[in-house]
Order: sequence, then C-alpha cells, then structure tokens
Amino acid sequence: MDFKSGEELLALCRQENCPISRIMRLRECTQGEASPQEVEERMSQVWNIMVRSAREPLENSLRSMGGLIGGEAQNQGICGPVLEKAITYAMAVLEVNASMGLIVAAPTAGSAGVVPGLLLALQETYDLPDSWMAEALFNCGAIGYLAMRNATVAGAVGGCQAEIGVAAAMAASAAVELMGGTPEQCLTAASTVLMNMLGLVCDPVGGLVEYPCQNRNAAGAANALIAAEMALSGIRQLIPLDEMLQTMYRVGRKIPVELRETALGGCAAAPSACRRCGGCNS
Repeated sequence: MDFKSGEELLALCRQENCPISRIMRLRECTQGEASPQEVEERMSQVWNIMVRSAREPLENSLRSMGGLIGGEAQNQGICGPVLEKAITYAMAVLEVNASMGLIVAAPTAGSAGVVPGLLLALQETYDLPDSWMAEALFNCGAIGYLAMRNATVAGAVGGCQAEIGVAAAMAASAAVELMGGTPEQCLTAASTVLMNMLGLVCDPVGGLVEYPCQNRNAAGAANALIAAEMALSGIRQLIPLDEMLQTMYRVGRKIPVELRETALGGCAAAPSACRRCGGCNS
C-alpha cells in the first residue's frame, strides 16, 4: 500500500475504490510495526492534542517566550462561521507553541495551527464525529508524506511556502474528503494551495516562531478553505500535485538564504521589527 507520488496514490484509491484516508491508514498498518488498533489510538491522540492546543488560549491567557504574540486568537465575526473559527483556532495553536505548550507539528511547529484550525472549525460547524476527524488526519498524513518524500516542509530549505503551504495543502485535501469530495478533488485542492502560496518567504522576527508565523497560520487556513471550496465546486487544476510539489521545491531552493528562516530579511529586517527585538538585525 505504499505510494511515492500523488499519481500512485490516486491509482490505489481507484483500485481499492476508497478515499485517500483509507489508503494512508492501510499504509501505516502495513509499513510499520504498530497494530491497526495502535494506529487508530495514536491518531485519536493526535486529534485530542490538536483540539486542546486550539482551545486552550481561548480559555487561559498565554504569553509567548519572545513576547511577540499572545491574546490575538479572538473571534470578531465577519468571515462566516467556518472561516471565523479556523482563523481563531489556527492563531491559538501558535500561541500554545510559542509558550512551550503541547502541539502537533503538522507538518512543522511553525505551521501547526493550520490543520487543527480548519478541521476543528469544520467539525464544530457541521457537527462531525471524532471518528471522521481521525479519517481526515490520515488524509492529511498522505499529503504531508508526499511533500516530505518529494519536496520539503522545512522553512530553512524552501521558505514558508514549504511550511504553511504544505500545512494548508494537507488541510485543504482533508477538508475536501470530509465534505464528500473525491480523491482527485483532494489532490486538486492541495495543488491549488501550493500554487496560491508559491514563493512565500520565511522571515521570523527575532528568529522566533511567533511573528509573522501566527498571522500566516490564519492565512493558510483561509487559503486551504478557499482551495477546498474551489475543488468541491468542480474547478480543475491544470498542474497536478506532483508537479506543484516539485515546482515549490525548485522555487524554494532559489529563495535567498536571507529569506529562509535566518531572520536576516523580509519582515525580520523591517525597522519596527528590529526595534522590537533589540535591533538584532541592524
């Protein structure tokens, strides 16, 4: 049940007549040492951690280690229920991460809010059971696995497009499956996200995974929701996921080192940012 590309993944879905989540679960059960029950339990634990990290800052005030973020995860109510919740929860997870709390790196700590942000928003809005959310996480895992195998998820290698971009691609694909879409539509949504976020640089102020990371998690959740809705509406993607992953990787390698998690350029080098973190880049 292993697959090396999106094309192979879709072929398995057609062969088994099942969604992406089913193929990824079978892969986890056959490629590793864990039993099917252990695989299910671990995924359930992952979802529980995601939910706690998304909700904790809304109940208890948290302060980040660098003092750049904290208290931003508030729902102002102008975007509609799904997006409002997705923004709130995505930003909340980054507050937990920046205050040394427990999160799930999906696929990285700096992009950890996108997947739980959007999926929890969908669960609450549409009253979806936890069992469905576990399926969604297997779907996410398949997209993340393809990105790690064929490209990168590291900001230091490919910029923020590799972190927030892949996280949003994972969330978009999972959202499509949750809403009844086909495997082909899932990969269409993932590819659309990467196209929309292509070239995004990684420029953390003060070298901390706080700002603008938190804002970009919210933007990633919104981008994922847009791509999922487009795919579910039947809008096709000219460039398949496999090609978009390679494109993203090539673009990332061409991004100057100052814009790949070094805090030497972009937002990190803005005068206000330098003053806020003690002039570290001046």
